[in-house]
Amino acid sequence: MDDTHGQDLMAASAEAAARRAVAQAADTAAFGQLIEPYRRELQAHCYRILGSLHEAEDQVQETLLRAWRRRDTYAGRSTLRAWLYKIATNACLDALDRRRTRRWLPPQRGPAADPLALLPPSPAETPWLEPFPDDWLPDPAASPETRYSQRESVTLAFLAALQGLPPRQRVVVILSDVLEWPTREVADLLEVTPGTVSSALHRARATLAGAYHGRQQAMPAPRQADEATRRLLARYVQVWEAADVAGLVALMKEEAVLAMPPAAAWYAGREAVAAFMQSTVFAEGGLFGGQARGRWRLRPCAANGEAGFGVYHRAPDGAYRPFGLSVVSLEGERIAGITIFIDPELPGRFVVGDL
Repeated sequence: MDDTHGQDLMAASAEAAARRAVAQAADTAAFGQLIEPYRRELQAHCYRILGSLHEAEDQVQETLLRAWRRRDTYAGRSTLRAWLYKIATNACLDALDRRRTRRWLPPQRGPAADPLALLPPSPAETPWLEPFPDDWLPDPAASPETRYSQRESVTLAFLAALQGLPPRQRVVVILSDVLEWPTREVADLLEVTPGTVSSALHRARATLAGAYHGRQQAMPAPRQADEATRRLLARYVQVWEAADVAGLVALMKEEAVLAMPPAAAWYAGREAVAAFMQSTVFAEGGLFGGQARGRWRLRPCAANGEAGFGVYHRAPDGAYRPFGLSVVSLEGERIAGITIFIDPELPGRFVVGDL
């Protein structure tokens, strides 16, 4: 028996076993156990399409419900994984049809702000890109030929560019260039021809090339960060907690940017960032009240394939309350961007342990 024939037999056997398992799932609990191994990668898949942590969770739940209701339609002609991905992808496309707006980061929505001007009110109608916990990432060994690695494919720079694509082009890039699905399988999932997939992929890559300039520095897993990176991030925590503007500027690239969604304002260049921080976030009294030194506490986590920190603000009673999540983008040995998502629910979802 040659290797190809043996592989075909093994694949057919696995598909038959999956078909029997789906057919024999007697209740939702048994069915849930069958598909639980796929939950994490489905969450990451939905997040890449939607750009939203909350919406990704909702659509994974919707996927599981649709799969349960349609379990009798699973004929085993594809793997269980491919079947679930098709359901999840269609659920996400349906959600995007209802939303009809893209998710953004502030630098995509307007020019840089004057760092000495008052913060404008947050535009409630603007859907912002949301952060993503690295714990949701599946952990297969990526092929060296993969155009975008698992970690790079959730960095804020890549996601911001990805969200600029039309939904179906976005899906084609994710399936083809992140997950490495063959063109034929992508075509089967989307129920189009392979030629249509190839054409969409060509257009999407051309658009991405103009918006996303090469591989950004996705952070290694926390335990694998090198000593220089660990020192840089430890210093970042120190300067924040000391309200040290000069220390923060010393860590940043000249062209570094700062954004704080849901505030629409963002600041370009370390001088502008320094002026804004000095007049607001690190100012005595003012918008955030009280003494600046010790106003903030940061706790490390892993977010969007980069360095993340839960941010906590000192309340008048001296206790620290959750404030948001800081994602720090690095280039070389300098900080290229700081995105602070202001949402007190986020630290509890990303940071392990108590403050």
